[in-house]
Order: sequence, then C-alpha cells, then structure tokens
Amino acid sequence: MEQALSSEGAYHTDPMSRYGLTIPASNLRLHQHKDLFRRLVDLGYTDVWSSEVNGADGLTPLALAAAWAPELRLGVAILPAYTRGPALLAQSAAALADAAPGRVAIGIGSSSNVIVERWNGIDFDRPYHRTRDVVRFMKSALAGDKISHSYDTFDIDGFRLELIPEQTPPVLVAALREGMLRMAGREGDGAIINWLSPEDVLTVAPIVHDAAPVGESREIVARLFVCPSDDTETVRQQARFAIAAYMNVPVYAAFHQWLGRGPRMQAMWDAWKAGDRKAALAAIPDEVVDDLVVHGSPEQCRDRIGQYLANGVDTVSITVMEFAGIDPVEAIADLAPVG
Repeated sequence: MEQALSSEGAYHTDPMSRYGLTIPASNLRLHQHKDLFRRLVDLGYTDVWSSEVNGADGLTPLALAAAWAPELRLGVAILPAYTRGPALLAQSAAALADAAPGRVAIGIGSSSNVIVERWNGIDFDRPYHRTRDVVRFMKSALAGDKISHSYDTFDIDGFRLELIPEQTPPVLVAALREGMLRMAGREGDGAIINWLSPEDVLTVAPIVHDAAPVGESREIVARLFVCPSDDTETVRQQARFAIAAYMNVPVYAAFHQWLGRGPRMQAMWDAWKAGDRKAALAAIPDEVVDDLVVHGSPEQCRDRIGQYLANGVDTVSITVMEFAGIDPVEAIADLAPVG
C-alpha cells in the first residue's frame, strides 16, 4: 500500500492499510484485556492478531476481543494444520466468525516440527500437502458444503458444518518460501509472513499475487517484531536470543537461505549445531538483527513499519518485544498509527 510522508518525515498510515497488534499482552492475564482492547480502538489500531505456540490458544483471546471491542478485526496467525482435526478446525473458525461477522481472518499454516512433533506428539509429515488439504477443506466447509472426499493427507466422510457463518471469513496461509507463497495465492485468500525485512517483502509479495487467479486480490499480513528503544546495543543483544531460537528451526533456516541471508547466518548455524550457544549468539551480525527486528525511537519504528506497508504488506501485526526494559503498555501507545 502507498504511504504518505508527513512534514516531519514520519510515515502516516494509508487508509487502506491495516495496523494491528499481536495479543495477548504478556503483562496481562486474559481477563484483564478489556481496557487494553478499548484503548487500541482509541489509539487507531484496526486489528488484533493472536498466535498459537505455547501460551494461550489462538482463539480464546480473539473471542474476548469480539465481545469487548467490536470495532477491531480479529486474526489468528496461525492455527496449525495438524493439531486439530479438520472438522474441529472448521467448527472453531466458524464459531469465531459467527461471533464477529465480517471481522475475522483465519490463518492456517504448517507450524513447525517443534510444535507439532515435540509438543503435540503428531508426525510432522508432508507439511505442504497437509496445509494445502486443510485450506481446501476449510474453504469448502465454511461455504456450507457437505464434504466426502479423500484428500492426500486425510479422508472426510460426510461432514457438514451446522453453524455456517453469515459472512465467510478469509483463509490465509502462513508462508515462507515459494511453494507455500504460491499456494497462499492460488488456494488461500492471502499470505501471513514473518521474520523478514521490508526489502524481503519485495521478493515475497509478488509470488503470492502472481499465483492468484486473474482478477482476484490477495492480502499480505506481516507479523513484525518491534522494540521502540534507543538503547541499540541492549536491544541487539537481547534480540539475538529470539533470532537464534527461530532461525535454528529448519523451516526458518531454509527461508533465510532462500532469501540470500545464508552467508551472514552460517557461522551462527554452525556454532548452534556444535552446541556452543554463546558463540552462536555472538555470530549473529548487527545487520541481521536490524533486518529482522524493528527498533529505534518510536518515530524510527513507525517509519520502518511504513516501509513494510509501502513494499507490499497490507496488514501489519506488531509484536512488542520487551527488550531494554521498555514498558509494553507505553510502547503500544508510542507505536500507534499516525492518522
């Protein structure tokens, strides 16, 4: 989306762009979020996006937001394609969409071998095909079809949703490399991307759009990791822990090799594989941290976020990284969009 520069040089959000926050907030219990959700509306945020790793599930925080802040769009990035059966996944998506008609976006992705295999005891087998099959099933189920079909990775015999949403929610695909990105454009309603720079968006977004059927648009949602702090060295030092945790997961390592960042990250991967965590962290270059984590003054952060939007992202979901002792509540206000 195009961005407009103010007289001070800071990016203003385009009216067509969406500006979201990742929930739940780490400093609040779920039952304490009502005031935060209301404040997000007042600050100009348009969306809240949940995730599903090892904290809250991906749907409960959004159900609370549906009741407490009906102005916000609700997105989940993502629900894994493995950890719920297809019918239950469709029921869960339909229930949320029925609670908040026209305000829900469902993200589906393969997740990772850590979450699927190590934490849920499910084989992480054929992730591309499983995600594709779940997306196809979800699109049919949410449309109200009765489904009896043998997909490549599971069989469905006579399922039909009883609760069909008044407005069918878009189904987005979490995508890293070309295969998933093309699938997001061809099979889904868009892509959810993360751990990439604004410049990387110029590589990623066109693949999604080029794969879409002629005349159909696709949404690009980017999860951004943001710390509004001028304590650059502390932010970089602490961000290295988060980067190492993700970039040693095979799917993310392959993603950054594909983006061309491999030579700058190889020393980190080698040290990590050798069991030397301290050396691995030290081997992550400053430029890689600066590529993948938005940091600096609030104005610098908003400018950087604006670059993602200018390069092809339609919706940002900001994850506040609590580095360098920042106050997360203050950070949410500092990062709010400029009208």
